[in-house]
Amino acid sequence: MSAVCAAVLAVVGAVLLLAAGWAAGRRHARRGERAAGLDLGTPVERATFHTLHTASLAAPPLRAGLTEDAARKAARRLRSLLGTEALCLTDRESVLAWDGPGADHHERRAMARVAVMLESGRSQSVRTECQRPDCPLKWAVVAPLTGEDGMLGALVAYGSRESAVLVRAATEVARWVSVQLELSELDRSRTRLMEAEIKALRAQISPHFIFNSLAAIASFVRTDPEHARELLLEFADFTRYSFRRHGDFTTLAEELRSIQQYLALAGARFGDRLKVTLQVAPEVLPVALPFLCLQPLVENAVKHGLEDSTEECRITITAQDAGAEAVITVEDNGVGMDPALLRRILAGEQSGSSSGIGLPNVDERIRQVYGDAYGPVIETGVGAGMKVTIRIPKYRAGVHSSPSGQHLPQP
Repeated sequence: MSAVCAAVLAVVGAVLLLAAGWAAGRRHARRGERAAGLDLGTPVERATFHTLHTASLAAPPLRAGLTEDAARKAARRLRSLLGTEALCLTDRESVLAWDGPGADHHERRAMARVAVMLESGRSQSVRTECQRPDCPLKWAVVAPLTGEDGMLGALVAYGSRESAVLVRAATEVARWVSVQLELSELDRSRTRLMEAEIKALRAQISPHFIFNSLAAIASFVRTDPEHARELLLEFADFTRYSFRRHGDFTTLAEELRSIQQYLALAGARFGDRLKVTLQVAPEVLPVALPFLCLQPLVENAVKHGLEDSTEECRITITAQDAGAEAVITVEDNGVGMDPALLRRILAGEQSGSSSGIGLPNVDERIRQVYGDAYGPVIETGVGAGMKVTIRIPKYRAGVHSSPSGQHLPQP
């Protein structure tokens, strides 16, 4: 009997151990789920997460502007965000995208309601007057989409009944969409501004420089034909790079190659008066940077060192590896500049200066791309030359070059 009791107790003990182990395992699993982020909390917290996630998916297409493709990609997300039976996005003339049922007989009526809303500029809740008994679209909320130029179109949300909550929700979503569209306009304005600044830099490559370069090349045609041929190729490559039509960014190797070509042409004109020292760490050659952001600095150094002076001009260009950054300096021993005058030039308060648009243009573009902390540091004084230092992050989101395969030649 004692043996039987002992066996029963052993079985009971094993069952209790298994049960305790299973319970402990479940508790551990639940703790693991919470630690892994699988426990999304209360229903309110889960709803908040779902709303934010849906909004984040709708935002990228809208940053392209109010186009058919962007509206088509965003409409489904926006309809899910509002939980409506149907939703459409329009411009001022037509429906761009429709998500949900009823497009076959509601789409034309939608633009008539949008036209009325555009006149008032305020959200409206209206009965659809649909006569089809199987159609769930009985009420529509028409909310304006706005931008810098006024009203761009509308968001129309359809429901099965009149709802003050839907009116408020649709209006707020339309405002959020409008913010995304304004950001897209800002992106386009920034791109246009950068393109205009590059065009201004290209315009600075004056006919005077082109004439002088060709005249210098012509002077070698009879005395040194091979040198004339080399200079002509340098001139062709220099102008091809300076006037290229693709890419806001380039590599440091390409920019330095163009600078060498410019200096070769300047050397043909000024001869032994121009002395150039180039010190570049190979590690920084692939670094991406704004197109034509160094060349104007070298042109400025040549002007202050040669055209504004009769002395020998020494220009030193260095590019060093500084961990997460590349540090680039352009230094000359030219006539320099009054620091107060330089501040007025960079602030746009001084025009017609001999510095041209090069320094202010480079300063503004560097700050636009990398932030004010990366603005060029300029050291100068009257008769003391000028030294410009620029720090370029090696990696920055949105900064990608399109290398053409050119490499900096070995000295």
